[in-house]
Amino acid sequence: MEVKRLTCLLSIVLLLLLLPPPLAFSYETKAIDKLQSIDKIELSSVSGPESLAFDNFGEGPYTGVSNGKVLKWQGKDVGWAEFAFNSRHRNAECGVYNNVLFESRCGRPLGLRFHNKTGDLYVADAYFGLFKVGPNGGLMSELASGAEGVPFTFTNGLDIDQETGVVYFTDSSMHFPRSENALVVISGDATGRLMKYDPQTEKVTVLKKNLVYPNGVAISDDNTYLLVAESTPCRILKYWLQGPKTGQLEHFADLPGYPDNIKRNSRGEFWVAMGKKAQPNGLTSRSALDNPVALRLSKEGKVLEILDGDISLSEVQERDGTLWFGSVEMSYIGVYKA
Repeated sequence: MEVKRLTCLLSIVLLLLLLPPPLAFSYETKAIDKLQSIDKIELSSVSGPESLAFDNFGEGPYTGVSNGKVLKWQGKDVGWAEFAFNSRHRNAECGVYNNVLFESRCGRPLGLRFHNKTGDLYVADAYFGLFKVGPNGGLMSELASGAEGVPFTFTNGLDIDQETGVVYFTDSSMHFPRSENALVVISGDATGRLMKYDPQTEKVTVLKKNLVYPNGVAISDDNTYLLVAESTPCRILKYWLQGPKTGQLEHFADLPGYPDNIKRNSRGEFWVAMGKKAQPNGLTSRSALDNPVALRLSKEGKVLEILDGDISLSEVQERDGTLWFGSVEMSYIGVYKA
């Protein structure tokens, strides 16, 4: 009897030794609402700085807001200035507003990214498609409003290959626009698309169909793959751009919340913002996190850092040791200097 008990205990010890260490000890956690020296760049009469962009001179941030325009931050002495707009803003109804009901008429910029070689800013407008505006801003030019004969319904995240100028972007659903984004989740809609726009040919190519709420995208630092967030399943996928796996899609990371935009930092790591917390999984069950709002992932998809707080983030960008926070729900951009 004692021999059997000893054998059982030894088996349990061996099993525990083989198990990976708890995730709570493998990453750093920061409470975002308790971080010191967080500054707020307040917006005036508009809200929802969903995505942020900096030009090749380091100026900005630029952000798309609730009135359908793109604004540029010019410092405390000057404040915000209008940078870009679409043709519908020539109408009186597309003035200053903060109402989701006007989005389908006036537009809603989401993903933003500069092509550093040309200085052009590319904009994914949730309702009207893919746009571009020159370094001096002004009226945006429409590049694409559909692919393969199917109009875009919910154009969302984007990133640019800085070498080739190719733009990678998502259409989150073929059925539900941004104003009905909750239905994309509730219905389990899987009609999203990952696409690319080639500025040389001016053509859009559909890379992957039947994605579940594809959202933010980010290209790796060596341009061999890109990441795409699937919001409803709370996961990140990897799409291979080069090498023997070109065109293949594979799992990259599971998340404790619904991912939004993804931004790469200077070390080749990825910041993933999360709008809402999901059901507890392996990432949260062993920690004391109340509301994880962003993760920093390694190139291999391992969690390196978690931001925890009571706000809903749509984007986190890291620049020179400073974190910039965007949110479709906030009326300001957050700035944290480590």
